[in-house]
Amino acid sequence: MQLWQPSLPEVYRGLTSEQLAAQITDRRTRLGDRLVILGHHYQQDEVVAHADLRGDSLKLSQLAASVADEKPVEFVVFCGVHFMAETADILTPDSVEVILPDLSAGCSMADMAAYEDTVAAWDEIHQTLNDQHGGNWNGRVVPITYVNSTAAIKAFVGAHDGVCCTSSNADAVFEWAMNGGVRPKADGEEIKILFLPDQHLGRNTAHKFGVDVATESCVYDPRAAAKGDGIGGSTPEQIEASKVILWAGHCSVHKLFRPEHCDEIRARNAELAAGEQPTRILVHPECAKEVVDKADLAGSTEFIINTLRDAEPGTKWAVGTEFHLVNRMSAECAERGVDVRILSDCQCLCTTMYRIDQPHLLWVLDGLCGLATTGGDSEPIEAKTQTRNVIRVHPEVRGPALLAIDRMLDLSAPMPATID
Repeated sequence: MQLWQPSLPEVYRGLTSEQLAAQITDRRTRLGDRLVILGHHYQQDEVVAHADLRGDSLKLSQLAASVADEKPVEFVVFCGVHFMAETADILTPDSVEVILPDLSAGCSMADMAAYEDTVAAWDEIHQTLNDQHGGNWNGRVVPITYVNSTAAIKAFVGAHDGVCCTSSNADAVFEWAMNGGVRPKADGEEIKILFLPDQHLGRNTAHKFGVDVATESCVYDPRAAAKGDGIGGSTPEQIEASKVILWAGHCSVHKLFRPEHCDEIRARNAELAAGEQPTRILVHPECAKEVVDKADLAGSTEFIINTLRDAEPGTKWAVGTEFHLVNRMSAECAERGVDVRILSDCQCLCTTMYRIDQPHLLWVLDGLCGLATTGGDSEPIEAKTQTRNVIRVHPEVRGPALLAIDRMLDLSAPMPATID
């Protein structure tokens, strides 16, 4: 969901990076324990440097759920994208206000699954399955939504006995769903999964579980459904044969990594002299299955970070995930003699995440402090206190969405004791 973000006062754009950083630090000091800044790993370096806590979507969800337990937190400033701020609002007490520095920081993948389309797909899939069984299908569809989805989709999934997942816990969530989810699978009962909105994470997870994705999965495309093309572009027979029905969504960043990028790495490895270190390929499961199949390892953002941090000196890695994270890990790992590069030479960055920057961060902090930045190194002046860009999930959506998120957290490994 991309919302309209008003233009910033020009004074914020006139400050240098160093001036912005100094003033953000000043505002954080003024707010003290009333403020927590959460930062996603894909953020720009100069933004994530201000985060009190950082992580991937799962870790940030866990942090949001616990952030007010030990401190008198009033404000969570989320340096991420809109669906992440929605999740934080769902998980934090009503006394905490969640703020997104730039309202236009959305997620194209989340926008690919609209609530109305999902309701229509749900009804159409069930009607098709009942028709295939003479009006009496003995089975259930368990919906799973990737956390990269709107609060409305999470609420739909929660209300239909489904669950959220992240790339960190997709395997555990998938197994839970295949075993029946909220109630155990009955004898003779057929379980199917509707996986929203990332078809690639769904396909890769199903394959790991042992599903023959060539014959036991299909894709539901709402654009095809709108044109009257089958059941979202699939046939009734495909719906019937599928253990997993995948939504036609994807990550605009990870789709840029292609099998030929892996082939190039393999070709260069084949030309190495004896004893030279080959480059290993490490990718995120939001990449297409053809890429994951050619990689040495695939896993969540946290998995990628931990794998690189544990890598032996002298090893070489080509990494298929977001540009800023890879660059940050490249610099960190170089200090230990570990070579890290991005898998593709294209600018594989999350452009909506990139909308969060220091000027917007300072602007929302100024509002909380009742200050107005005057430019340069000048002292700010007093202004009206304003809580800007607050993200609020409607109570009717919050309840069922929380069910889906809580199920996800119950199926997740505990957070490590130390946080990046």
